[in-house]
Amino acid sequence: MLKSKQIAIILPDTLQSIGLRSLLIDYFPPVEIMSFASFDASSPAGKDFFDYYFTLPELFVIHAGFFLPKRNKTICLLYGSEDSPDIHSYHYLRIHAPHESIIEQLRQILQDENTANPQIEMSKELSARETDVLQLIVTGITNKEIADKLYISLNTVLTHRKNITAKLGIKTIPGLTFYAITHGLISGKEIEL
Repeated sequence: MLKSKQIAIILPDTLQSIGLRSLLIDYFPPVEIMSFASFDASSPAGKDFFDYYFTLPELFVIHAGFFLPKRNKTICLLYGSEDSPDIHSYHYLRIHAPHESIIEQLRQILQDENTANPQIEMSKELSARETDVLQLIVTGITNKEIADKLYISLNTVLTHRKNITAKLGIKTIPGLTFYAITHGLISGKEIEL
């Protein structure tokens, strides 16, 4: 007999929560699902009791201290198209995809809970200097300010930015920011609002 997967759905949108619950029950039994409208509502029950957490990227970032250690079993719902977000460091579910595609995404995520996300393994390691540049990029400072802080030329900063983008496959500042937060390179408090 298969062990029932324990799943927490932490979504403020009731319809999304009901729809996701229905897909999981219909296509991936046996599952036991608890739905929460907010992170605060889930915290008493969610002390790593669940096998999977479905939530929004914003909640992941706000509660990074909780989700980062559970990164391999946290799935963020994304609204973008197939070509959008530059997110390569966690499991995600594109919710505007066709029904069959959503089922396939869920199948890939849920097929083996102990394997790391293959997207993580594809990303190349950043050098120490590239990590320094990335940490400064996501704080919102300019290339010139980065050059001044690190005592390097503006051209070197631009080269590091190009290398970071190529290695990670991430082209946007929000994508780089999310990568930096999820990999513990920067905290949400260090980001300029």
